[in-house]
Amino acid sequence: MDKKEHPLTGFRAINSSSFNKGTAFTIEEREKYKLRGLLPPRVVPLEVQIERTLNNLRRKQDDIEKYIFLSALQARNERLFYRVVIDYIEEVMPLIYTPTVGQACKEYAHLFRRPRGMYITTEDKGEIKNVLENWPYRDIKVIVVTDGERILGLGDLGANGIGIPIGKLSLYVACAGIPPHQCLPIMLDVGTNNVEYLHDPLYLGLTQSRTSGDEYYDLVDEFIHSVKTVFPEALIQFEDFLTPNAYALLNKYRNDVLCFNDDIQGTAGVALAGVYASTKISGHKFKDLKIMFLGAGSAATGIADLLCCALQQGGLSEPEARQRLWFVDVEGLIVKGRKGLLPHNEPYMHDHEHLNFIDAINAIKPQVLIGATGAPNTFSKNVIEAMSNVNERPTIFALSNPTSRAECTAMEAYEWSHGKVIFASGSPFPPVEYKGQTYTPGQGNNVYIFPGIGLGTIVSKAPIITEDMFLVAARELANQVSQTDLDKGMIYPSLTNIREVSYKIALAVAKDVYATNLVNEKQPPDLEERIRDYMYDPTY
Repeated sequence: MDKKEHPLTGFRAINSSSFNKGTAFTIEEREKYKLRGLLPPRVVPLEVQIERTLNNLRRKQDDIEKYIFLSALQARNERLFYRVVIDYIEEVMPLIYTPTVGQACKEYAHLFRRPRGMYITTEDKGEIKNVLENWPYRDIKVIVVTDGERILGLGDLGANGIGIPIGKLSLYVACAGIPPHQCLPIMLDVGTNNVEYLHDPLYLGLTQSRTSGDEYYDLVDEFIHSVKTVFPEALIQFEDFLTPNAYALLNKYRNDVLCFNDDIQGTAGVALAGVYASTKISGHKFKDLKIMFLGAGSAATGIADLLCCALQQGGLSEPEARQRLWFVDVEGLIVKGRKGLLPHNEPYMHDHEHLNFIDAINAIKPQVLIGATGAPNTFSKNVIEAMSNVNERPTIFALSNPTSRAECTAMEAYEWSHGKVIFASGSPFPPVEYKGQTYTPGQGNNVYIFPGIGLGTIVSKAPIITEDMFLVAARELANQVSQTDLDKGMIYPSLTNIREVSYKIALAVAKDVYATNLVNEKQPPDLEERIRDYMYDPTY
């Protein structure tokens, strides 16, 4: 229904999150929409509503309670919710996404208030298209889908993982202006192997062990093709799939479907941007860097694959580029002859003696250390000291989410390196005071990359998402880091500028789409205006 031609009235108007303005409905609107008597008499502008919202939010002591409060606001008054998120992004984003979303997912069934998004299950096999057609909107532009098997660093959370697509899409709206009604979170419920949930009477997902093998891939295949039928212009973002499945699905669909995996490619883009920016502080040339990873899952190898492409663009051959990228896992340095490694690890098996983590740092002397383990405290004091001994300004990324899973804290990194480290983390850490100096840690959050990628591909109508788009996005993000940011030790721009950052990434990505002839039309002269005009602005 077109709400402009057939506006909602009465309680239906107040109960529609996208239409509702609450106490901001004017006298004329109250008459027009039959709201007289249904609201307090005073008309309150948006600015006062924001003030009241912030006062109520800040009154709550527990972050989970704040998450519940904001979810309720989103369900009641969408525009007010997004205005608060945009205007107070540094305060609110950690509440609607990492780190709070991790705890919210763990407790999702117990916190449940109302359904959000869609649930596709193994019981829907053969009928997924019909299920998707139950969604009330057809103009879907972005779908974030998870199967809940590897939520952040928390593992198998089953159907509780729906909180991740919900949170990610809130960031698409707030940070890149994708209209809310064009966003669809989807939970692909194939069961769970989490015994606690299987025995929890409040759990809301299928109470069966996970479907796997051909049956699993057949279900996903039906889902993908059903999406392309029902929502033909939708970008599909794969989120928090187990590493083997994540790579298998990305490799199967990436050249035929508008899709990407944020854990592999989004994380890679934001990490590459941070590495680019770090060289402006360390003074190293990007092509001369040696980079070591702790962890060899989808996030780490995704970063390495994109770094390999970037190093080749910098003039190195592929073998030379791979020789600068080293991996350590729980068994030590990944070298030739190691058994039991997955296919995505094999390109990084170097001809070197097997070493433990500390010895590998001392032998290889990497300038950059990237953690993507999901295991807390793995960047110990010995690790930070080793990196500091072989570098004047070591760069360390503790990327695992949520905060409880970070490889080390910002305080530990600065103290153990005696203030030498260039530091970024996946979840936010406050500024650190050390020996009279204030250090501001960067947050290597994928929110710097995926909203802009989505916006750029939507406006340009790209048929697929290429690896080159992430290289373009990473370079543009690094360019947005100001000298003022660098002087504070930051290798990412302030989150307060995220909508402008997303716009510039979208513009760069869209230009790349036209330049590489992904679409059969020339770049329109008003491309900048088209992107600006498309971006949702939550005002009354």
